[in-house]
Amino acid sequence: MMRGSDDFNIVGGPSPHIPVMLNEVLQVLEPASGKVMIDGTFGAGGYTSAILEKGANVVAIDRDPNAIRDGAAMVASSDGRLDLVHGEFSDLDSIAASAGHGQVDGVVLDIGVSSMQLDEAERGFSFQQDGPLDMRMARDGVSAADIVNGAAQSDLTRIIGILGEEKKASVVSRAIVNARDADPFSTTRQLVSVIEKVLPRKAKDRIHPATRTFQALRVFVNQELQQLANALFAAERVLKAGGRLVVVTFHSLEDRLVKLFFKDRFGMEQGSRHLPAVNHKHATFQAPGKNLIKAAKGEAEVNPRARSAKLRWAERTSADALPADHSIFGLPNLVPLSGFSTGGGVT
Repeated sequence: MMRGSDDFNIVGGPSPHIPVMLNEVLQVLEPASGKVMIDGTFGAGGYTSAILEKGANVVAIDRDPNAIRDGAAMVASSDGRLDLVHGEFSDLDSIAASAGHGQVDGVVLDIGVSSMQLDEAERGFSFQQDGPLDMRMARDGVSAADIVNGAAQSDLTRIIGILGEEKKASVVSRAIVNARDADPFSTTRQLVSVIEKVLPRKAKDRIHPATRTFQALRVFVNQELQQLANALFAAERVLKAGGRLVVVTFHSLEDRLVKLFFKDRFGMEQGSRHLPAVNHKHATFQAPGKNLIKAAKGEAEVNPRARSAKLRWAERTSADALPADHSIFGLPNLVPLSGFSTGGGVT
């Protein structure tokens, strides 16, 4: 996810396309000649380019057709070592198989919205620029406008409160419902104006009042938490013994999922402090070193994206992959995205 100045702590703002924690990613991923790596979030190709320079082959994935278009030059110059695929990273194991690879040596995921998407006003991701209220990474399906115009107020409250961690979600949802009755939402500026009226910014506020609502809508529209959960299971299936899974996150919702996944896959569950931990399942991952890494102070000063970044990683064991049990994540039970129609409301 992008981050800019203090105004952009959650959804971000324009920033150079600099891959976050690149040195740390390369250090734990250990790309080298003869290895095959999956970059599940290609974006501007920062990680992929660096991995290719180390001699490894890469299967890169992005759901945004613009990223695939812009990455064509990198594919052409890769001497056949880069497969760039338009798809969802939740399918990274089947995508790797389709590219002719069985198990791979590494998977890296940089979670969130890319700087290119934020910089393009017509994509509707940023409250800093006026554009269509869209937010669709794949550029098809249900948009943010469909959600704010069609969701019941109670569902909007839950979406904004849970996915945006907005304490005044009910205030925002009520304002949205009242405003859409007179003038349905079609632009980011419309939504920002409504939020600013009910959540006026105070001098002490570090972030814009629309920040959390925009985050919530983007995460919901793109089903980002479900996508991440499925990608973690897919990475477990596709990694060979000794292969590394590296995930860089930018807010607590994402990081919590990665933390819970590794805790479950390390195979240990803590019981009473007076008793030893009990092993309920075999370990599919292990942590050979420090499992959590944060960006160095110097990088955070130079690259605003790195300020909230957390890198979690682990190494695949030789144990068989476990079933994809989504209950370990405690994902919120929200109104299904499939219930919305494009250009309208709930079907």
